Amino acid sequence: MTDEGETLSTEIADATQASHLDAETKQKFGTSRADRTISYDLADFPQLTGREEEWRFTPIERLSGLELPGGDEQRLTGPAPQVTVEETQGVTVETVGRDDQRLGQTFIPDDRVSAAAWHNFQEATVITVADETELDKPLLVDIAGQSQEPAAQHVRIHIGRHSQVVLVINQSGSAVLGQNIEITVDEGASLNVVSIQAWDEGSVHAGSQQAKVGRDAKYRHTLVTYGGSLVRLTPTTRFAGPGANVEMYGLYFADAGQHLEHRIFVDHSTENCVSDALYKGALQGDSARTVWVGDVLIRKEAEGTDTYEKNENLLLTDGAQADSVPNLEIETGVIEGGGHASSTGRFDENQLFYLMARGIPEPQARKLIVRGFLNEIIQKIGIDDVERRLVEVMEAEIRGLEF
Repeated sequence: MTDEGETLSTEIADATQASHLDAETKQKFGTSRADRTISYDLADFPQLTGREEEWRFTPIERLSGLELPGGDEQRLTGPAPQVTVEETQGVTVETVGRDDQRLGQTFIPDDRVSAAAWHNFQEATVITVADETELDKPLLVDIAGQSQEPAAQHVRIHIGRHSQVVLVINQSGSAVLGQNIEITVDEGASLNVVSIQAWDEGSVHAGSQQAKVGRDAKYRHTLVTYGGSLVRLTPTTRFAGPGANVEMYGLYFADAGQHLEHRIFVDHSTENCVSDALYKGALQGDSARTVWVGDVLIRKEAEGTDTYEKNENLLLTDGAQADSVPNLEIETGVIEGGGHASSTGRFDENQLFYLMARGIPEPQARKLIVRGFLNEIIQKIGIDDVERRLVEVMEAEIRGLEF
């Protein structure tokens, strides 16, 4: 672990110790998000049973060994997906060994799979955008899997001070992957990153995407997930200075047999920062399953925080199941605002009646409702090519619906 990584670990550990809940509160409401184990040492994470709070919705048997069920002797030795970054002025791309001092500056494993991936990767991709760089087009990062041997991968993205960057991560192909992506957004910088999970059928992806957002920086993070057999992503944002603004969006579409799980964590540990999270999902088919867990922690020192999180799920057919758990922990009363909302259900009957009353047949009316529901996220992405691509994906999914 790097010196910077040790510093980060100490800072987070100190904040965690300061925010422990008393025993009576823990017994009544459960453990605080701040109490979860964080460590670079795999041994600090017990082998999974499925009874752990952070794993209770995940089908452990479908992780394909990414959690190292037999211990250290079972390593993630498969070939990691190939990373290709479009050559762009002001952007440096390097392939480095695991001893590179920059790795771990922003990232620290917070579950067994992310620790296993950290323990096993051999090379990492480091993408660095120089200070005061304004890219005139999106920076494209392709991550292409070509194997279903269990593998580990690490990617570091560093956006320099006062830079403005739009970044698109396309993840596709065949993979069984434990992946860690660490993102640093320096003071005054702006980063809009979209990560698209379009894996082939049968792929398994357990990924941690952790960001550290500096003073007065802007960070927009969007996850779009519709491929793979099991995808479990844990995007985390930590504030490194006051005045930062974070938006976290997500869009997922689960078909029969798919398990798509998203667990966000927004850690407000400094004053006068803003965060907004909105995730939407649509499900169709027997045993289609989605999970969304939203954890927002406002620490004692984070006065002036303004935060809101919301998750909405649309069940299109029988046999689909969506779990939605918004969590908000507040340790100071001196905030601008804090709230959360969650809804899961079938079609809005009022919307359906309105459209049918105007002569639109019921099947077409239902598809129009689905389009409107998902479009709210697509329109927030702010990248024309990506928005067009996702509209095409959405239309393909909707065409297959039978009402």
